[in-house]
Amino acid sequence: MAPEGAVIKTAGVEMTKFTGKAKVFDSEESAFDSVTNGEIKEGDVLVIRYEGPKGGPGMREMLATTAALVGQGLGKKVAMITDGRFSGGTRGFMVGHVAPEAFVGGPIALVKDGDEISINIEDNNINLHVSEKELGQRSKKWRMPKPNYKSGALAKYALLVGSAANGAITDPSNFLK
Repeated sequence: MAPEGAVIKTAGVEMTKFTGKAKVFDSEESAFDSVTNGEIKEGDVLVIRYEGPKGGPGMREMLATTAALVGQGLGKKVAMITDGRFSGGTRGFMVGHVAPEAFVGGPIALVKDGDEISINIEDNNINLHVSEKELGQRSKKWRMPKPNYKSGALAKYALLVGSAANGAITDPSNFLK
């Protein structure tokens, strides 16, 4: 799910493996609403996408959702994966900086509700248990979403920023890719 890499704060994690069914959200706000409405259950893997350097834009911090999970007593019972980022105070099984991000068609963009995902810190992998054939079909149907900003500084940033795997730095050559 993260061929260019991802980040997990291992100091905030007591377990090293997690497998569960995906609950997919295309924004932090929709994930937060789902958590506060009691729709997230033990064993779920929240996938919050389109929050990466280009999609957010700016790699928004998922603090509200992680805090809500802890507040609901789910901090150690669910996992979260995002192309956004986390606060230094985040606790639980949280994977951020997933690259390539959803906005550019990374594998995280192809995840659907109910897909099985396993995370193994010891083996340094995140696996989406979906066949290559199915992923190929999903990839053919995927379309880049419209940007959140059409003008101004954030629109320019989204055009120029690169992958989180390379530091999410701005570079005019990124616009030409």
